Amino acid sequence: MDILQNILGFVVAIGVLVAFHEYGHFWVARRLGVKVLRYSIGFGKPLWTWRRGADETEYVISAIPLGGYVKMLDEREGEVDPSELHRAFNRKPVAVRTAIVAAGPIFNFLFALACYWLVFVVGSEVVKPVVGEVLPETPAAAAGFEPGDQLIAVGRDEVNGWEQALLALVDASVSGGTAAVDVRRADGSVAQRELDMSSVGGLDPDTDFLGTLGFRPWVPELPPRIGQVLAGSPAEEAGLRAGDLVRAVEGIEVGDWEALVAEIRARPGAEVALRVDQAGVEREVRARLAMQEQGGERIGSLGVAPEIPEDLYAGMTEQLRYGPLAAVAESAQATWQASLLTLKVLWQMLIGEASLKNLSGPLNIAQYAGESVGMGVLPFLKFLAIVSISLGVLNLLPVPVLDGGHLLYYGVEAVRGRPLSDRAQQFGQEVGIVLLGLLMVVAFYNDIVRLTG
Repeated sequence: MDILQNILGFVVAIGVLVAFHEYGHFWVARRLGVKVLRYSIGFGKPLWTWRRGADETEYVISAIPLGGYVKMLDEREGEVDPSELHRAFNRKPVAVRTAIVAAGPIFNFLFALACYWLVFVVGSEVVKPVVGEVLPETPAAAAGFEPGDQLIAVGRDEVNGWEQALLALVDASVSGGTAAVDVRRADGSVAQRELDMSSVGGLDPDTDFLGTLGFRPWVPELPPRIGQVLAGSPAEEAGLRAGDLVRAVEGIEVGDWEALVAEIRARPGAEVALRVDQAGVEREVRARLAMQEQGGERIGSLGVAPEIPEDLYAGMTEQLRYGPLAAVAESAQATWQASLLTLKVLWQMLIGEASLKNLSGPLNIAQYAGESVGMGVLPFLKFLAIVSISLGVLNLLPVPVLDGGHLLYYGVEAVRGRPLSDRAQQFGQEVGIVLLGLLMVVAFYNDIVRLTG
């Protein structure tokens, strides 16, 4: 089921984002008098084809959903009827060609803006960015952070939930130096902490970023009470049922669900004695734990899920919602911050200050797509916004074969007064293909490593 969900989420996400990107080229080209021959979503064998309009433009959906293209009338790609030369892309002024090529990435940013706007208008519940624990001898400890501090701003950016706080802290770490963090203390007063980001090091998805800074987010203390017993599990065979409160495992007291999980995980395949409170009566229950593989490690499994009290997050969440006009400003800021952060991380990877593990390929994107689909519409919209911004930024890089490479050629043409020679452009295309190939190899390698643990 997870695999199908991942595939469906990936196909929908990439299909929508590619369609919107290519529609940018398509729409602007037609508005500026260029004849469009084909508008294709995907590559490879066409699955559906139809023609519309006075120009009999061909619309195509192809088998491989990893991109798309807009084919325009162009003398470099075939003979053009003399009566239509004025509609050929290559005959248009450099300003027109620049607008058509830039439209694709611009539409990606507009799509992200629309996604964020919907998220902010509909509203969502966020967990307040409250510090639960400060680790000793870390930047957070040196800055004077205390348990109960709620982050309210990082630099000039106001933060309302952990998602915003994390992005702002990552942005500050990429910029380096010291970050001014405003916090609301447990007593209600406001203070500013100077957080040294220089010791965080290069971004690496395998490291605990907040832990490196010295934070542990506040998490509610979940009692070790069973909310669900899985069918056929060791718990069911041992006679455990929903509502049971586990007091101890092998004589070791467990005060919360996390402690219970730790004790169970540490005993794969073992028979354990559980001290359980069942409806006010304590008794000992013996269970033979199952053994599972997780990340190359064998762990114990009892087959139970926790009972979640309704007031578990009481006072620790807030509803984040804006009016239609205010949401425009918020979505613009979110799009700008994500775009800038993407550029900074790409630059740090280029100069070796951030790990290449930050690159993700189709497999990892599919996994994130499936997870966000399972979480609901708003998380999926956020996912689409982030991926759309990434596509927009990547396509604007000055690499031949990308939109940014074509824009670079047009910039040179505007300065020189004439285009680069065909030989120079062909050489640039070949270099661009090699660079993109290497990039995809690294991305696929990262995907495989993540999937295999």
